Formats: sequence, C-alpha cells, structure tokens
Amino acid sequence: MSNPLEVPREVTLQVRDQCLCLHAQRAARALARRFDAAFRPLGLTNGQFSLMMALNRPDPPSIGSVAAFLAMDRTSLTAALKPLQRRGLVTVTPAEPDRRSRVMALTPAGRGLLARALPVWAAVHAEVERRLPAGAADALRAALNAVT
Repeated sequence: MSNPLEVPREVTLQVRDQCLCLHAQRAARALARRFDAAFRPLGLTNGQFSLMMALNRPDPPSIGSVAAFLAMDRTSLTAALKPLQRRGLVTVTPAEPDRRSRVMALTPAGRGLLARALPVWAAVHAEVERRLPAGAADALRAALNAVT
C-alpha cells in the first residue's frame, strides 16, 4: 500500500502567509466579533445591521438584488431575514406586478433601531480606521471592491 501524498510544510507556510482568502476571512471574523459586541446591547449582529442598511432605501428592494449586493445566496438571505421579521423590524411582501417575487422593507421599528445602531457603527468604524495606517482604509476598500 502506498503512502498518501503529503503537503510539504513550506507550502503550508506559503498559504498561511500569502493566501488572500485566509487573510480576508481572518480579518472579517475579527471585524465581525468587534461589531457584534458593539451591537449586542441593541440585540443586533453586524450581519443584521448590514442587511438592514441594505434595505434602507425609498423603494423596497427584491430579495435577489439584496442577495447580490451582500454577496449572499437567496436561501441564506431568506434565513437571515427571519429573525428580523419575527422582531417586527422587516417585512417581506409580494412584489407588484409579479407577485411571485418578494420585496423587503424596514418597518418603522426597524428604521428606529437602525437609527440607534448608526452611532454605534460610526464609533466602532472610526476606531478600526484609526488603527490602520494613513490611507490604508481607502486602499483596503478599493482592493476589496476589486475582488467583489
């Protein structure tokens, strides 16, 4: 019987040091924990805040358009909406004229919670940006936008 192929340690170190996906995942998790902790007193997660922000527009968006904007699949978005619906923060209704499609909107309670969450987001976001070297936040946003 032959030995299974092994990945050399040098390759493991190369992936550790150079893998953009790994570095983006680690940074995303660290940022998510920071924002989750800040939003916890409001009963929100960072993902719920982002989702509610994506719904903060004059005309209710479709599930497909928000899923594309948030780089989520429709099933995950639908699951993420459920707790917000249960809390009365978001509505999901049939679209006009094609009632097979669904659109989402913030309720007055959702808009109020989002308004209370905004200063929390602004404070944490400013602190994160302060920790970065000058100009790095803009460069990071540009680089991440190029990927998505």
